[in-house]
Amino acid sequence: MRIRNKPWAEDELRKNPRVIFGPETKKNISGHWQEFFGNSNPIHLEIGTGKGHFIIEIAEQHPEINFIGFEKVEEVLIYPARYAVEYDKKNMAFIYGDAQFITNYFAPGEVERIYLNFSDPWPKKRHHKRRLTHPRFLNLYKEVLKVGGEIHFKTDNRDFFEFSLEKLSGNGFLLKNITFDLHNSEYAEKNIMTRYEKKWVEMGKAIYRLEAIWTGK
Repeated sequence: MRIRNKPWAEDELRKNPRVIFGPETKKNISGHWQEFFGNSNPIHLEIGTGKGHFIIEIAEQHPEINFIGFEKVEEVLIYPARYAVEYDKKNMAFIYGDAQFITNYFAPGEVERIYLNFSDPWPKKRHHKRRLTHPRFLNLYKEVLKVGGEIHFKTDNRDFFEFSLEKLSGNGFLLKNITFDLHNSEYAEKNIMTRYEKKWVEMGKAIYRLEAIWTGK
């Protein structure tokens, strides 16, 4: 998807009270999310928020949970960030940054769940280390997830899905609720679709999904 450059996007994000620009501007955010939200509700994190279709809907459904969207493309992050302010969604926040620096934003065990929705599959083998389920990222997630915390992962790429099954199971995660055809499974009813997902489902493409529990080992 081609993203049009919006020179004004960064300035708008910096003025948005629901957006964190990271340690350089909010040095004490790690370990202080309860203060930011004003409560001790669980924190769920979506890495790769895009225009926010998923995080907006799930935050609407679960006001008892604090949702944080992690996105490195400012031109798309402006949309959910703007929504959170316009509709006064106190359980929504956003980080403008790169997932490789996730440990700068969260204290150990501060996150209960991570959503990875249709992350870039990086199909070429030489690029597999960039996949968000590669061990170098899994090791970062393990630092911020509480023991018993979960990763919920969806993709339309079977090779990426099988890669993720292998890496998660081999790196201290217990797999459950695995499906190779989400929209013809028992998990479809409660599924919240992303904009990208809707497009592929309308074309009849299979969607792969799993849940992975961090065992602490």
